[in-house]
Amino acid sequence: MAAFGKLGQWLVGKPLDPLDPRTRHAIAVTPLLAWVGLGADGLSSSCYGPEEAFLALGQHTSLALFLALATAATVFIIAIGYNQVIELFPTGGGGYRVATALLGPRAGLVSGAALLVDYVLTVATSLASGVDAFFSLLPVGAQSVKLATELILIVLMTGLNFRGMRESILVLLPIFMGFVVLHLGLIVYGVAAHGSHLASVVPSAVGEAHGLAHAMGPLVVAALLMRAFSLGGGTYTGLEAVSNNVNMLAEPRVPAGKRTMLYMSTSLAFTAGGIILLYMLWHATPVEGQTLNAVVFGSVIDHLGLGSSFARHALLAAVLAFEAGLLLVGAQTGFLDGPAVLSNMASDSWVPRHFRDLSTRLVRQNGIIVMGLASLAILIWTRGNVDVLVVLYSINVFLTFSMSLLGLCTYWWRRRSEDAGWLKHFALSALGLSVTSAVLVITLIEKFAEGGWLTVLVTSAVVLLCFLIKRHYSDTRAQLAKEDALFSAAAPVVDEATVPALDASLPTAILLVGKHRGASMHALLWVQRLFPEHFRNFIFIAVGEVDAQSYEGAEQLDRLRQTITSSLKYYVDHCRRHQLAADYRIGFGTQPIGEFMKLAETTMDAYPNSVCFASKLIFKRVNFLTAWLHNQTPVEIQTRLHQQGRQMVLLPMNVG
Repeated sequence: MAAFGKLGQWLVGKPLDPLDPRTRHAIAVTPLLAWVGLGADGLSSSCYGPEEAFLALGQHTSLALFLALATAATVFIIAIGYNQVIELFPTGGGGYRVATALLGPRAGLVSGAALLVDYVLTVATSLASGVDAFFSLLPVGAQSVKLATELILIVLMTGLNFRGMRESILVLLPIFMGFVVLHLGLIVYGVAAHGSHLASVVPSAVGEAHGLAHAMGPLVVAALLMRAFSLGGGTYTGLEAVSNNVNMLAEPRVPAGKRTMLYMSTSLAFTAGGIILLYMLWHATPVEGQTLNAVVFGSVIDHLGLGSSFARHALLAAVLAFEAGLLLVGAQTGFLDGPAVLSNMASDSWVPRHFRDLSTRLVRQNGIIVMGLASLAILIWTRGNVDVLVVLYSINVFLTFSMSLLGLCTYWWRRRSEDAGWLKHFALSALGLSVTSAVLVITLIEKFAEGGWLTVLVTSAVVLLCFLIKRHYSDTRAQLAKEDALFSAAAPVVDEATVPALDASLPTAILLVGKHRGASMHALLWVQRLFPEHFRNFIFIAVGEVDAQSYEGAEQLDRLRQTITSSLKYYVDHCRRHQLAADYRIGFGTQPIGEFMKLAETTMDAYPNSVCFASKLIFKRVNFLTAWLHNQTPVEIQTRLHQQGRQMVLLPMNVG
């Protein structure tokens, strides 16, 4: 076991101390690194989003100028909306938190479920697209191992993310920067090379639009542009990523989040708009076996006049390789944001609370595993077919955009009598809502029969499952609340001079207590009832679990410490009121079982004549889901203590 422990530590890194203030600073992400880790998904969509939009124009390529301007403007409109989200929700949560707080819990659930499906598809689509691009540079015979390559890459990226957000981003940084530098240079050169024709671009676009409007009607022109704009909607994916992970940014978080959004929106608007402009200027037409990016960048590179054909081919191969690499980096957004959404939903009891757990590296390990497994499953089911994945991927993105912007509209409308600047914010949010909702409706209609129905079905199934989980938690919470209410009164103040002191030689009951007072008092009273007058010492031990919610800030950890201390003092005062010697022990960490074991072992060593006790919740209907939904800590601790030859008794508590 020790060897496996060392191997695991070598793979994921040394444990981090969540109580050390230096740890938070060490794992916090600067805006530049956040741009890499969170912006790659959006930037990588420029490898396929602009192409979809441009091809939808058909023969009317002069209209691409309007498309390029609309694409760049939309990026900034959505980014401005999410800047408001960062301001209003500086602890993260993004679209899920916005919909929950501003539209209600059920709207939040729909937004959260859509985001979860979206991030699974982000991983699957990005990896499949990236591998497709890589394999287009290899012989045709290599296609047989393409799916296996995708599955291996998911496993590797899952393991990489266990090391932490900062470390995983640093590994992928060279690919991201290589893409940015190469595409910046080629786009600038490609536009400048047609400098003499730029003056005629606007009149040509306006003339074609006017001619079409005269021949077919202005509504037809508007419909053509709107359809092309909507089919390129994948370009805007990933812009919500920063608002989901504000809590992981370096202080001050809000300015850092806004700076990251500026980097993301500027780079995406420039790249996507610039590529559409290149398509138009260089008269790019589809070539079998090549992406439109490969066609247009090949033309630009040929115009550079590098001399040897080898140099031209090498540069084009480098461009395509970095595009493929960035698509792989784009999968990182799913591994960062998916677990964050699961964690926020777990705080509201929509999904099992285990998704709030942090590993020793302070990452949401269960969420990372789920994202990896779900992505593996969808890739195996679709055989890595990018066309199918893009259809599945294209709807939920704009559903969450629209719900977030609707929430912001609602928020500013309610504050119209309190905030003098409400109208500006409301107008920007309403503009963004009109754009994203229009794209959502058009995409749903266009893609529904092609597989979009499956996205709707899967998202609905996730919503239904979450409702069932929430109902179970609510029923259990209501039952435990009745028990807690029986002990709601504060314990009477006791004169400590009259209380006997602890005596290590006397029989000692060590009680593991949790956050529910009723369950812990149930254990204490049963110990006294089963062993009357036997135990003379009572030691209460509790662990403050440092999970994703309690690690949002130092003030949250302080509040956790105060809550647990107050809870333990209640049990101690109760015992002392009955002239029983009592004390308490507290531990903190990300692994409750390990911390409980440390406390139990040291306490049992100090009090050799001791037995551990804890309550165990008993449900009428027990299944795999029930076991997953509730903490099995007492059972695991009992097993470990029994293996050491120490005694622990679980006291059953029926909760219906």
